[in-house]
Amino acid sequence: MAASSLYSTAIAASYVLLFILRHDACAFQSAASTILNQRRYAALDVSSTSIRSATDGDTIDSMFGPRLDDGDDEVLYSDEDDSDDWGAPSLKASDIEPKKEKAMSRWGSLNPKIKARIVKEAQERAIRNKKRREPAEAKKRRLYSQYREMQKKSKFDKYVTREKPTHDKTRTKLADLNPGETVPGRVISLTSFGAYVDIGSEVDGLLHVSQISRDEFVDHPRKFLAPGDDVEVRIVRMDPGAKKLQLTMLPEEVLHEENVLNKHMIDEDEDDRIQLDEIEVDDELWGEIRRVTDYGAYIELGAVVRGFMHFMDHPLFGEVKGAHPKEFMRVGDRVRVWVLDVDSTQKRIKLTANRPSGLPGPRREVKWI
Repeated sequence: MAASSLYSTAIAASYVLLFILRHDACAFQSAASTILNQRRYAALDVSSTSIRSATDGDTIDSMFGPRLDDGDDEVLYSDEDDSDDWGAPSLKASDIEPKKEKAMSRWGSLNPKIKARIVKEAQERAIRNKKRREPAEAKKRRLYSQYREMQKKSKFDKYVTREKPTHDKTRTKLADLNPGETVPGRVISLTSFGAYVDIGSEVDGLLHVSQISRDEFVDHPRKFLAPGDDVEVRIVRMDPGAKKLQLTMLPEEVLHEENVLNKHMIDEDEDDRIQLDEIEVDDELWGEIRRVTDYGAYIELGAVVRGFMHFMDHPLFGEVKGAHPKEFMRVGDRVRVWVLDVDSTQKRIKLTANRPSGLPGPRREVKWI
């Protein structure tokens, strides 16, 4: 009984408290509304007073206070203005001309070398930028075109200017040349087997690779010569009928040792010399060493061509380690050789100074006692 009475009392107290809070909120809202209304009425009174003052001619700018100017309005923008940007004055042609003339005067006052350098740098910059944007196919075509131009230039550089044209009638006839004569010449072109030299004759002379040097092996004439070089050459032989001319650059003592000049003047008939089809493998022959190189010696056998003997096929090879072939093979020595191979197509004879093991040895008689 007592608990129920206490519960009823708590409910009543809560209702009273809610009523008091609601009443206070309404009072606060009413006071706030009153203050806002008073402010609005005060603003309306000020506006009406300003308007009335403006109509009476007072210099008051609405509710913001008195005007500081004379009352004239300033036009910030007009439809009649020709400016491109709003609020910005337009530039006339008379204003632009002085600036352009000033820039041109600066460019004209520059040193011509400086102007040329500026233009060149701009062009190079433009070319670089264009190459960066260049497609792969266009770049490939451009590089191929440059390669072709380089080829043409290289081919043009190989041409040598002659003192006299080839068809000039004042050129010396081959019949007027003498073997052994030393003449100046100019290298015209190079090949794998020699160089063609213009000596002022009706045809160019051939300087074979074997007639360039004896100090070292000449695998290609470009190692010693180049087109356009001026050289001193000696005439070896000439054939007016076949229009051929053979030259040499070897020293006189080498020519004398190897009998280069006289071997072409032999009055022997070609039929009197040994033909290649008459020579067989393992044939024993005698000959004379005419030329010694880093690889062996050329031997005169009385045949239509000279035979070649490699330095390893000489009996004295190996006695002195690292010895040069000239130390055990000398020009003018007579040697006994055997044929190792005969090449009729390339006209070559390969020789050896060691007796082949397949040949029968000397016969010996044994007597029994």
